[in-house]
Amino acid sequence: MKACIVLCVLSVAVMALARPEDAKYTDRYDNVNLDELLSNRRLLVPYIKCILDQGKCTPEGKELKSHIKEALEQDCAKCTPTQRDGTRQVMGHLINHETDYWNQLKAKYDPQSKYASKHEQDLRELKN
Repeated sequence: MKACIVLCVLSVAVMALARPEDAKYTDRYDNVNLDELLSNRRLLVPYIKCILDQGKCTPEGKELKSHIKEALEQDCAKCTPTQRDGTRQVMGHLINHETDYWNQLKAKYDPQSKYASKHEQDLRELKN
């Protein structure tokens, strides 16, 4: 009986110490095939339009949209490693292949270029 009480007290203490702001974003969509998405504008554009409030959102799009501002401001602090890598991949693609959409996204989520400028030069392909 004492062991059960101790276990309950420890469980409550752990829950009290685990702050929600330290939690990671859900990894439910970490298995999305970004290569396929980025190579097919028919799949990509609806996600972009969702994020820009110009179109309907899938559940994945809603999830992404709900965290973009915070992730940008906090340098993806709550992202899983897969989300960090995916973010770089998507940003790189938009910077290099979808400039108009990239500029629209920056205007909406980073109008003063405080955050995007950190990554833009690194992700821009060298053009000969």
